[in-house]
Amino acid sequence: MIGCGGSGKSHVARQLGQLLGAPVTHLDVVFYDEAWNRLPTEEFEAAQRDLVRSPTWVIDGNYNSTLHVRLPACDAVIFLDLPTRECFWGVLTRQAAHGHGQNRTHGVFNRVDLDFLRYVATYRRRMRPRVLKKLDDLAGHAEIVTLTSRRQVRRWLAGLERRSTACR
Repeated sequence: MIGCGGSGKSHVARQLGQLLGAPVTHLDVVFYDEAWNRLPTEEFEAAQRDLVRSPTWVIDGNYNSTLHVRLPACDAVIFLDLPTRECFWGVLTRQAAHGHGQNRTHGVFNRVDLDFLRYVATYRRRMRPRVLKKLDDLAGHAEIVTLTSRRQVRRWLAGLERRSTACR
């Protein structure tokens, strides 16, 4: 599950994990400790290598610098490629729902600062092309689902739920 901050990655990952019966890992929970200290890069990569060794998993988080760990190991990538305004709306609604701080239970890390807002504002221009290149280079074997609106996300999840129910 990849995409800009505020695109809904954590929410969709939780729903997808529930539908698939797969464990969900929010990379923010792995990368940051309670005091917002970052895990060293080597340890962060090693933690992800351990995660992708599992037979089933859903991992939520962009972390472009470690996509090379996750993309070769996945069979599907869900790319929430929402417009900047929708991502800002997601940040705003998350802030209203969760306040400032972190909620490790749901993988919500809601630290909104100027750097984060700048990241969201420039994601489509700066980060998105890098993510698309890595998808081309490292995930050619995988199904890539690109969703460009919250409506598409809802419809896609509803379709998965219908298929999941029909298979039971």
